[in-house]
Amino acid sequence: MNENEQKAILTLALTAAFADGDKDERERAEVKRIADALAGEGSLNVAALYQDVLLKRVSIADSVALLGSAESRQLAYEMAVCVCDADGVQSPAEKAFLANLREALGFGAQQVKEVDDQAEAIAALPLAATGAAAYSATAAESASDAPPVGATSTMGDAEMDKTILNASILNGALELLPESLATMAIIPLQMKLVYRIGKSYGYELDRGHVKDFLATAGVGLTSQYLEQAGRKLLGGLLGKLGGGLLRGVGRQAVSSGMSFASTYALGHVAKRYYAGGRTLSTAMLRESFQGMLGEAKGLSSRYLPQMQQQASTLDVGKILQTVRNG
Repeated sequence: MNENEQKAILTLALTAAFADGDKDERERAEVKRIADALAGEGSLNVAALYQDVLLKRVSIADSVALLGSAESRQLAYEMAVCVCDADGVQSPAEKAFLANLREALGFGAQQVKEVDDQAEAIAALPLAATGAAAYSATAAESASDAPPVGATSTMGDAEMDKTILNASILNGALELLPESLATMAIIPLQMKLVYRIGKSYGYELDRGHVKDFLATAGVGLTSQYLEQAGRKLLGGLLGKLGGGLLRGVGRQAVSSGMSFASTYALGHVAKRYYAGGRTLSTAMLRESFQGMLGEAKGLSSRYLPQMQQQASTLDVGKILQTVRNG
């Protein structure tokens, strides 16, 4: 994949991130931070692409014109779909953006139906098998009004630590796979982990609360997907959709172990947060997450063999089942 194709795909991914109106300033700031970070990892100036998208200096047609192969066009669409679905099912504005992108790429709706269906299925999965009704905003507000006093988890420390570690290894394995849908699955698995920890302390959490927890800790959903996919793309690890191109390379390297580290840090910060009755301030929550993130980065190389082993058993066809089972 040449630099122009990388540029076009990342530009379309950034455009997708702002397709719903760019209403959340926290997410916008996180996307900018990610663009700045990715710009420092190679010759491609991702920060400049961010500015072009934000100031509407580039169009969908401009980017599509740079995509010289069928594989790069398919990958561009897949990444755009996953960005739109990263924070939940698509909004009307995101659906309109993707329809325009399909038209510019010359794709019919049927041609990309499998990608759309898989991404939507991952984004719409409930936090637990009993269904979304149990996690309504009303239930979450009720839990917030009367938090457990001196609550202890239904999981022992060793069991919870093992749960967090297993989730971190699985997400590290997903990052090793080249497919965009595998990368997208990391976010709902992190949300399921936070939900499970909170529930073990007596809190019934809805999807909105878990998303807010991640954002308060400093993990935006859309920006996290862009960071993960951007590192893969710039590192040459993303392959042909569904074909596993460069899969061997992807299995042998971890993109700085960030998926392992962020999952590990989120799990342990959630453990501290819910064990303490949700009393940590925003500043303390972010400080705790950043401190744990540094520790987790140091652990990622130790667990690389386990990540590689799990990656060898996963493929796109199993991703939905993996996320559903958590």
